[in-house]
Amino acid sequence: MADRYTQLVNTPIGRIITRQLGLPAPVPLERYSPGQAVLEGRVLLGGAPGGRLARALAQVLTDAHAEVVEPPAAGGERHRALVFDATGITDPQALGELHAFFHPSIRTLQACGRVVVLGTPPAQARTPSEAVAQRALEGFTRSVAKELRRGGTAQLLYVAPGGEGQLASTLRFLLSPRSAYVSGQVVLLGPASEPPVLDWDRPLDGRVALVTGASRGIGAAIAATLARDGAHVVGLDVPSLTDDLEALTSRLRGSALALDITAEDAPERIAAHLHSEHDGVDVVVHNAGITRDRTLGRMDGALWSSVIDVNLLAVQRITDALIAGASYTVLRPGGRVLCVSSISAIAGNAGQSNYATSKAGVIGIVDAYAPLLGARLATINAVAPGFIESQMTAGMPFALRQAARRMNSLSQGGLPIDVAETIAWLASPASGGLNGNVVRVCGQNLLGA
Repeated sequence: MADRYTQLVNTPIGRIITRQLGLPAPVPLERYSPGQAVLEGRVLLGGAPGGRLARALAQVLTDAHAEVVEPPAAGGERHRALVFDATGITDPQALGELHAFFHPSIRTLQACGRVVVLGTPPAQARTPSEAVAQRALEGFTRSVAKELRRGGTAQLLYVAPGGEGQLASTLRFLLSPRSAYVSGQVVLLGPASEPPVLDWDRPLDGRVALVTGASRGIGAAIAATLARDGAHVVGLDVPSLTDDLEALTSRLRGSALALDITAEDAPERIAAHLHSEHDGVDVVVHNAGITRDRTLGRMDGALWSSVIDVNLLAVQRITDALIAGASYTVLRPGGRVLCVSSISAIAGNAGQSNYATSKAGVIGIVDAYAPLLGARLATINAVAPGFIESQMTAGMPFALRQAARRMNSLSQGGLPIDVAETIAWLASPASGGLNGNVVRVCGQNLLGA
């Protein structure tokens, strides 16, 4: 799974060759280590006149012990992050405020730096002119993300009126190394109950998390990350992987549940187990999934159905079982449901009509269930991974694997931990303002992104 190209281009002779030939030059991404600060270095904080987030932003950055400076960017100073409150942009002419802030500062960004633009959801703008201007922020942010080099990322965070108090969890994630492979994304943050006071190193202390498909790969990374953050992890996988599953959950001091999620009685068995053994569940991660690739003309009904059954129908049936009834006897108040979709659901992929259909359906579950869960103080969101280095992608043909690695703004594949960190952010008790989002963990994939 080693990306030898990235290793080569970061040697002295490799840097010379890539410059001369104009080849992609991916930078090794900085990823989070336990105990690490949210970010180390200066944060340049600016905003358009009349913005409504300045005070909340300053408070979050202060609480995160960031060194905050204000424009103008001084000559020679480098910045770890550029944060701009664009909520004061109420007409298209005022979009010049973006240029005024970023033109002198964008080249001061350090390697693996962060750009975060904050705006108002266009649907909640006060005038048509403001809605136009706020929608324009998406094109700006995604273009900036593609211009950044040396591992930098850029995101747009739409903060709905009333959501100002929900900034901490999301801003800490987007500014930190935890979001290393997330770029060019648009995230919607809405109002929610006041976030609890947390130990930011162990935000899931005392909580129970179910992770399906937990024994290997991305599932194992998710389970380990949630356990690191304090959760008791109930790992679930098929009976044939019981040994791997029990080894993982034993190491994480969690517990194992071996069953086939497509079995007719699986949802009821899962709900009964979580109720009887743990008195409910706080976090549910629908990670289990399979691929059975064929072009549509060569795909028989069994290949089609097997993928739909595991990747989509089981997700909906289990979710229904965990939220059944008026009192949430299984999914606790404040619960988090997280679904693993795929960039294939958004861009499509030849030979994966069954897989892309199932993963697009998972996004449909998020869309359909977000209002229901939100009304009951819970949330549902999805992550959509792109090319992630794994046993599965290691088996791809060499040329196809190399192309998939380079076809994103960071010019490299992601790691299972990148998906896991994104899940952990959405699972946090402080992430109650995030509901109905689909966040792509794809390095800003150049197709469909």
